[in-house]
Amino acid sequence: MTLDVGLFTVGMVQENCYLVRPQGSDRAVLVDPGEEAPRLLGAIEDAGVTLDAILLTHTHFDHVGAVAPVARATGAPVYCPVIEVAVLQDVMAFVPWPGFGPYESWDPEQTVAGGETLELAGLTFDVVFTPGHSPGHVTYAVRDEGALFSGDVLFQGSVGRIDLPGGDGPTLMRSIALLLERFADDTVVHPGHMGITTLGRERATNPFLTQPANW
Repeated sequence: MTLDVGLFTVGMVQENCYLVRPQGSDRAVLVDPGEEAPRLLGAIEDAGVTLDAILLTHTHFDHVGAVAPVARATGAPVYCPVIEVAVLQDVMAFVPWPGFGPYESWDPEQTVAGGETLELAGLTFDVVFTPGHSPGHVTYAVRDEGALFSGDVLFQGSVGRIDLPGGDGPTLMRSIALLLERFADDTVVHPGHMGITTLGRERATNPFLTQPANW
């Protein structure tokens, strides 16, 4: 199987949303629809796919701003980290800065905590609990495809910020260490911001990993 990943960088903070499916399939999942719902819905229509699910790595506003309109338009169930359900249910109450939104809240149809196996759109997703950037953050690993959808845990040359409510540096570094231990160096990392990278590249060159911060 070959994975087909569409990348859409959306919103003022340039968040990465992903449309994921087996190559040529008419079923897909959407990861972290943060903003620009009309654009995302147009991309789903252009791809000719039925959306099996909306997968959320975490519920910071820049990752969930388009959840409600996309879920309503497609009927796709929303999978939300269980610890962060209350945030998705009252999005604007958790926006830390003025000038963003308004965003509509949503009651997720499904929750994840880490350890689950999801069979969606002809793909198998292993849900990995990776807190630190946010309390309930999860990473979605596509089994046998060497792909991670890691939200705001690990970036190209950087790591997720820890200065938002529930952030914790040592916890974040343990989550990254778990990913590095569990998955091969050639695993492709699809992060919530910035460019696509690999675990091996970050292991070798990421300054937060080669010279860990004293958090």
